[in-house]
Amino acid sequence: MQYNKVVLALGSNLGDKKAFLLQAIEKIHNHIGFVAQTSALYETPSWGFDSFPFYNMCILIHTHFDAELLLSKLKEIEKNLGRTEKTIESYAARTVDIDLIYFNDEIIETEGLTLPHPQLQHRKFVLVPLNDLSFEWKHPVFQKTTNELLQSCTDDSEIKKVEHIVLPKDSFVFSRINFLAVEGNIGSGKTTLVQKITQDFNAKPILERFADNPFLPKFYEQPERYAFPLEMSFLADRYSQLNDDLAQYDLFNEFAVADYYIYKSLIFAQITLDQDEAALYRTVFEMMYKEIQKPDLYVYLYQKTDALLLNIQKRGRNYEKSISADYLNKISFGYNEFIKTLPKEKVLIIDVTNKDFVENHEDYLEVLQIINRKILSAANG
Repeated sequence: MQYNKVVLALGSNLGDKKAFLLQAIEKIHNHIGFVAQTSALYETPSWGFDSFPFYNMCILIHTHFDAELLLSKLKEIEKNLGRTEKTIESYAARTVDIDLIYFNDEIIETEGLTLPHPQLQHRKFVLVPLNDLSFEWKHPVFQKTTNELLQSCTDDSEIKKVEHIVLPKDSFVFSRINFLAVEGNIGSGKTTLVQKITQDFNAKPILERFADNPFLPKFYEQPERYAFPLEMSFLADRYSQLNDDLAQYDLFNEFAVADYYIYKSLIFAQITLDQDEAALYRTVFEMMYKEIQKPDLYVYLYQKTDALLLNIQKRGRNYEKSISADYLNKISFGYNEFIKTLPKEKVLIIDVTNKDFVENHEDYLEVLQIINRKILSAANG
């Protein structure tokens, strides 16, 4: 499922304006999408009508909602915060106003929604805070950056910066660690979780390259014949990838997060290889394992076998159709045995059997909070 990047413009000119905007951001973050960036807060004159000055700002969020559903959810937040029904004919003072500005770099024309926002290039109270945000695309119609739109804007309204806004994500302490490994059985959702963490926290992703392994489909068809070359090729690739990616210091990322750790190679090899092959494999593995950087935190996503089989069925990979409950149980046992060898302060088991952190934003935030508390407790203890 796509993780959409969306820019919103927020404004308020009634009551405690800053409080209304902060409440709107909190509701968006908790129920709609991860608030990844915020602009500063700006005071601007009312635009199009005479009223009290506005506080305006822009935010960048990541969400799984499509544009139409997102618009509906934002209207609910406006109403919840005291916003009266919007009208096209006239402007009015408001407790909070939330406008969709960009939805990725898409051009959308429907009866109830036009994106990019058709008036953004004319409004300095949108362009100034928008220019605080960092995103890759240009205005998809005019092919101009925000700064270029601002330079050509004829709006001469006075815009005054009030203060910077603390991001909801600033309560997370993921940047205190250098290397986070997320593991789990087949179908547990580890790759999806890592991809979301990567985008939301500006982390460096290390994703397993299983799709490029030519032995994997062959192994599921003839496991006895292809088990050893499959496991050796996985081991070599994981060792090379982790060594290369973790050795390179990246100025642009706060930490590295991987959807596997090299020890999974030994777990799977012990299940798939015969006794002699397993002995040879372990010898090679132990030489490599000594040199690999250990994760600061090892997160294991636990799911019951029935849930794993359902997830595997949903994603529809042909070569996974033959995976059995017995095979998954053996993998789970191998992970459990490995976890017993880890220092308690460096391992976290999260039961995600009844959590859908792909489609349910609240479940995703709960998983993040669990990880965050573990990092805090390890740092303080």
